[in-house]
Amino acid sequence: MGRRAEALADRIEQGAADLAAFAEGLSDAEWRKPMSGTGKDRRSVGVIVHHVASVYPIEIDLARAIGSGKAVTDVTWDAVAEMNAKHAGDHANVTKTAALDLLRRNSHQAAVAVRAFTDAELDQAAPFSLSFAAPVTAQFVLEDHAVRHSWHHLARIRKTVGR
Repeated sequence: MGRRAEALADRIEQGAADLAAFAEGLSDAEWRKPMSGTGKDRRSVGVIVHHVASVYPIEIDLARAIGSGKAVTDVTWDAVAEMNAKHAGDHANVTKTAALDLLRRNSHQAAVAVRAFTDAELDQAAPFSLSFAAPVTAQFVLEDHAVRHSWHHLARIRKTVGR
C-alpha cells in the first residue's frame, strides 16, 4: 500500500465518520427536513446521507476505470441527476439506522479498495465525462468524488438544519 493511497483512504473514512457523527445527533424532524439552498435539490437530509453511502461503490469503480487507463465516456451529469432522483424516490423513508449502517459499511469498503491502488494507478489519466472529457487522474476522481462527497453534503446538511 502506498502512502498516497493510504492518505486518500483515511480521508474517505474521516469524511464518512464526520457525516455519521453529525447525522446521529439529528432529530427525527431534522432527518426528514428537505435540503435548503438555491438549487432544486429538495431531497431530505436522511435521503442525502443514504445517497452518500450508496454511491461509494460507483465512485470507486469510476476511479478504477480511470486508473486502468480506460476512458469513462458514458457518465453524464444528466445521468447522475436521474440516478439521484430515482434514489430519492426509492429511499424516501430511509431510517437513520439503515442509512448510517450503509454509510459505515460502504465507506469502509471504499477505503479498503482505495488502499489497493498503486501510485501508477493513481497517476493514470484518461478522459472522464464528468470532467467534460478532460483527461484526469484516478487520484483526481477519488478526491473529487469519493473523498469530497461526504464533506460536501455534510456542509449542506449543517446549513439546512442551522448548525
